[in-house]
Parts: sequence; C-alpha cells; structure tokens
Amino acid sequence: MTTPVDLSVTLAGIRLKNPVLAASGTFGYGVEFAGLVDLNRLGGIVTKGLSAEPMEGLPAPRLVETPAGMLNAVGLQNIGVRRFIAEKLPALRRYDTTVVVNVFGQTTEEYVEVIERLNEAEGVAAYELNVSSPNARRGGMQFGTHPELLREVVAAARRAARRPLIVKLSPNVGDIAAFARIAEDTGADALTLINTLLGMAIDLDSRRSRLGHPTGGLSGPAIKPVALRMVWQAARAVKIPIIGAGGIATGRDALEFMVAGAEAVQVGTANFVKPAAAAQVVDDILNYCASNKIDRVKQLVGTLQTG
Repeated sequence: MTTPVDLSVTLAGIRLKNPVLAASGTFGYGVEFAGLVDLNRLGGIVTKGLSAEPMEGLPAPRLVETPAGMLNAVGLQNIGVRRFIAEKLPALRRYDTTVVVNVFGQTTEEYVEVIERLNEAEGVAAYELNVSSPNARRGGMQFGTHPELLREVVAAARRAARRPLIVKLSPNVGDIAAFARIAEDTGADALTLINTLLGMAIDLDSRRSRLGHPTGGLSGPAIKPVALRMVWQAARAVKIPIIGAGGIATGRDALEFMVAGAEAVQVGTANFVKPAAAAQVVDDILNYCASNKIDRVKQLVGTLQTG
C-alpha cells in the first residue's frame, strides 16, 4: 500500500492542508473563481488588496503581455474593507480553505484602520501587509523600499492586528535580507516574497506606454530566477517562515521555492492563463513527492545544496 503524502504545513501557527495559496491580485476575492476551480483543494486564498475606502484604480489598458511575463498597472482597485466584510467574506467562510486578507494603505493610519475593521470579522486567518503602495503623504515614497517607513508600518500593523501578520516585501531593493530582518524585528510573523518588479512597455509607433500608466509591475516566469534568489537570501537572514512567489506555474516551480527555503508558495500570474493553475500545482507536488518517496513535503524546505 502506498504511504499517503503529508502536504500540510504550518505558517505562524496557521495549519494549511497544503502549501499552495492563490496570490493576491490574481484571484479576485476568491469567490469569483468558485465555478472554475474547487477552492477546497487549495491551501489558502490571499484576497485582492483592501483599502479603507473603495478605489477605482488606474486607467486602461491595465495589462500587457511581455516575453515570459506580464506587466500590470491595475492600481489596487478594490471595493473597500467594509463591502468585503459584508459581501465577500460570508461566501468565503463556506469553503474549507484558509483566507488571508491582503491589506494596504496610502498612510500608516489607513493600514491600521483596515486591520482594525478586519479584526472584528469572522473567517479571516491572517493579514498580508502589502508594503509596496505609495505613501502619498510622504511624496509618493514606498513603504517597502524605505527602511524607516517599513519599520513604522509593520510596527503599527503589529500593534493593531489580532491575527498573524504576513509582510509582502518589495523586490525593488538592493538588499532583500536587510528588509526581511526589519520586518521580522518589528513584528512580522511571516514574509511573502516577491512582489512584482517595476517595469515598462513602450509602443514604438505612438511613443507612449502600452499601459494606461507609465510603469507597471512585471510578473510571471520572467521573474522566477530573481524571486528564487531573494527567497534563498531572506530565508538565510530570518527565522520566521517565508511564502515564495514569482513565476510559479507548476509543482516543480513550487518545490524549487521550498528547496530555496520557502515553507509555502503563492501562484499568481498562472491563474490568468489557467484558472485552475493553483489546484494543478497541488496535484503536481503530490505526484512528485509520491514518485520520489517523500512522505512529508516539509522535508524539502531549505534543502538547497550550495557546497
């Protein structure tokens, strides 16, 4: 008889049935995909980012295909935290999957406001802090690329949060390990990395951006080597768990991130190509482990050989 493979992992005290989550911004609020994939098969869902008030986002076009990837300039469009709690969360509670809510703000106070409202809501397992949003009050600087701002917003969120706090780091920095340590030292229970890389796409004939905004976030297979490197560097720098993201489309992709040090992964851009991509990644991981006589997927975490 074949021994069952244990795919469960634990992040910041939260048990996931498997290490695969759908990434924020690529899976709506989760319920929109219910007719396309069995949500119960996923380890978790990270919702579209929520702000204190609804946001319309940036003008179209918002997506453009690039070689081995995609640029997006959606602008964090969302229905706001109040409507999410009233309209989306009740439906999510019906599924046997962990719900992580992505949170962002233009100011530290707005991050705190969103978290405080979610604290009272049932069915949320953890918060994922998106620290790549511009802080308008400080001249458009980004929390995730400025050490003092990162320290400020993580500390404030930690004081407010009654649930585990996951910090999603920006890759647009010189030393990812230093930013990972700041997040850990100021209260993060886990880290997600990486977010999108800043990029551009130009229409030569019109000499204009191919997006409705000059720049966008690059995602997909093109960024996977960068993401793997940053996960490996961060895992060596901190003791808290890491969720790897960036170009994951198959089970082998996901397991490479786990070998680099991630304890779980997020599937993002692949959801645009195939809505059931995350569920397929779960199956791929199970098949790989069974074929290679690995009885617990956690055995692969941090096993990269560099000598």
